[in-house]
Amino acid sequence: MRAICNVYKQAPQLAQEGEQTVSTDELTAIQALERKHPGLPLAPGKVERREFEYIRHGTRCLIVSRDVVTGTILAPACGPTRTEADFLAHLQAVVATDPEATRWHIVCDNLNTHQSESLVRWVAQRSGIDLDLGIKGESGILASMASRAAFLSDPTHNVVFHYTPKHSSWMNQIEIWLSILVRKLLKRGSFLSIEDLQAKILAFIDYYNQTMAKPFKWTYQGKALMA
Repeated sequence: MRAICNVYKQAPQLAQEGEQTVSTDELTAIQALERKHPGLPLAPGKVERREFEYIRHGTRCLIVSRDVVTGTILAPACGPTRTEADFLAHLQAVVATDPEATRWHIVCDNLNTHQSESLVRWVAQRSGIDLDLGIKGESGILASMASRAAFLSDPTHNVVFHYTPKHSSWMNQIEIWLSILVRKLLKRGSFLSIEDLQAKILAFIDYYNQTMAKPFKWTYQGKALMA
């Protein structure tokens, strides 16, 4: 926990030195729900009332990263899946937003797609590492999730992963932003199709980046939480 807090604390200084720090996660199974009838508007003494019946149009998965220093959302990916290939493609798009950055720090949880073979091979290639990575599930760096995570966490690499402790995904700042998305757009929205849902999510991200993006004030210092 202290290590993740230090990542956030050091991010502004690292940014001045050309290193980027981002917080990354997925929001899965976002439902495109269309309300069957319009809601009732605000009235004196009454909140806006929402139609309870809805039509399902399918789901989308959002993979998103947030610049810890500026608060802007980078390279959002909204699609039908969140596979290993999807996550790698998202990170490649994130890195492409700043070709001049000397190193990228990625804060994420311990999901298996965040510790995949393709990530190891990509980080090795970007970091100029030319060695036998082994065979997935059998030997070498690729042998297990633990060995892959250890390689991906190496601070000398061009892309460095910082994994939140298990059961502590709340330490990932992107979770705060995802709650903003849910409260301001998804919770009370009515979407005519999955394409409409996707378009409105991306439009909200553009609006957020232009008008609301700012760094979160991180006050937790990694101390034990007492009940």
